[in-house]
Amino acid sequence: MSAHSTAHRTAHPSAARTARRTAVVAASAAVALCAVIVLSLTVGARDIALVDVWRALVAPDAANPDHIVVLTQRIPRTVIGVAAGAALALAGTVMQGLTRNPFADPGLLGVNAGASVAVLAAITLFGLVTPTGFIWFAFLGAAAAAVVVALIGGRGPNGGDPAKLALTGAAVTAGLMAVTFLILTTDIHALDVYRYWSVGGLTARGLDAVALVLPALAVGAILALASARGLDLIALGAATATGLGHDVTRSRALGIIATILLCGGATAIAGPIVFLGLLVPHVLRAIVGGGYARLLWIGMPVGGALLLLADVLGRIVALPGEVQAGIVVAFLGAPMLIALVLQPRRVTL
Repeated sequence: MSAHSTAHRTAHPSAARTARRTAVVAASAAVALCAVIVLSLTVGARDIALVDVWRALVAPDAANPDHIVVLTQRIPRTVIGVAAGAALALAGTVMQGLTRNPFADPGLLGVNAGASVAVLAAITLFGLVTPTGFIWFAFLGAAAAAVVVALIGGRGPNGGDPAKLALTGAAVTAGLMAVTFLILTTDIHALDVYRYWSVGGLTARGLDAVALVLPALAVGAILALASARGLDLIALGAATATGLGHDVTRSRALGIIATILLCGGATAIAGPIVFLGLLVPHVLRAIVGGGYARLLWIGMPVGGALLLLADVLGRIVALPGEVQAGIVVAFLGAPMLIALVLQPRRVTL
């Protein structure tokens, strides 16, 4: 028997186990997302029976207060949570692949800092006071910051190198945060409006806000999913990927554009949500391995479910008030990330 045949027979059971595990995880993620969607529509300061939710969807009654809550509050929050969570999970996975760093975060491109400065500009210069009012400012600010980081990080020797990109992102973020703090410490009105948006949440936005950024999120998701093979090759090292005939520069450009669109759209409708884009691919990599096609596809329902679950928990932990989803994500994500960091075997790509 040849060495090749022996290796093939040895590798086949492992591949089969991985495929089965991936299928189970994917199905579990889909079921979990459906369950959390049901919770999002029924649970809150005002619990609503599932049958009443169904009636509100198929035969809404404007005189029924439960129907009004479902249609004007629960559905928009659910759609925003799923869309933003899935987008951040995709963006985090792509960034970790591009930088070959399992601790990379979408914020590495300065999207949160760029969105913050743009929102403050909308508040101070144009008098906008609602999240729906400055949604385009948040999106354009996030995109502009990411473009600046990508352009600067891609110039000169070793242009596009992960370390150079990370340092550039850190420098741009530091500069933008300095501008943010300068405005906040000199304008009380801006502080009052901004502090609500800055924690990240799914409230005070409608489906019209989602419709505005949906094209960007859709294009970003398509580009991210299309970049899976390129990310797998980049994981082998830029030199190896190039030697195999892959255009690393094109893959990096594709990934950065996808991240800009995904992060910009998610930040615009949900605010700067931290940890989610870092945590989802990190957890999944320990379960289904490092193949980016698996990480990207499964990451979407997992990211949507986690952000939506955080929103549901935020509704009930401080009744009659609410805790914003961004705070819950950070509260839950920090200990989970620490636990993962303490297991070195799980932090490799």
